[in-house]
Amino acid sequence: MITISNRLAVSVALLFLAQGAFACDYPERLDDIPNGEQATRDEMIAGKKAVETYLGNMEAYLACIEAEEAQAMIALGDVNEDIRKQRTDMFNKKYNAAVEEMNLVAEEFNIQLRAFNASSNK
Repeated sequence: MITISNRLAVSVALLFLAQGAFACDYPERLDDIPNGEQATRDEMIAGKKAVETYLGNMEAYLACIEAEEAQAMIALGDVNEDIRKQRTDMFNKKYNAAVEEMNLVAEEFNIQLRAFNASSNK
């Protein structure tokens, strides 16, 4: 027979397990974008694949922090609206910073790709 204290213990354990399941690791920034003026075609292709992998990892990170925040909001239950707004504002800043970083990496690669296309290294 399950008692109320057992249900509470199971609920608390599940809450901690759920929080652990959403350990969102920020992907390491891609620092080895090839120099478009000097790179070979193969290096540019490898650079493109690395950027795509990085962007995919960042998309997974964004999905993870969204799920993590949704769980946190559920766990908060009935709290002051100001606290909810503060959490939402902090989440939006974190999310937007990650999106901005993705855009910067993509633009860095695009700059190098344009330089590659303009050079004679094709």
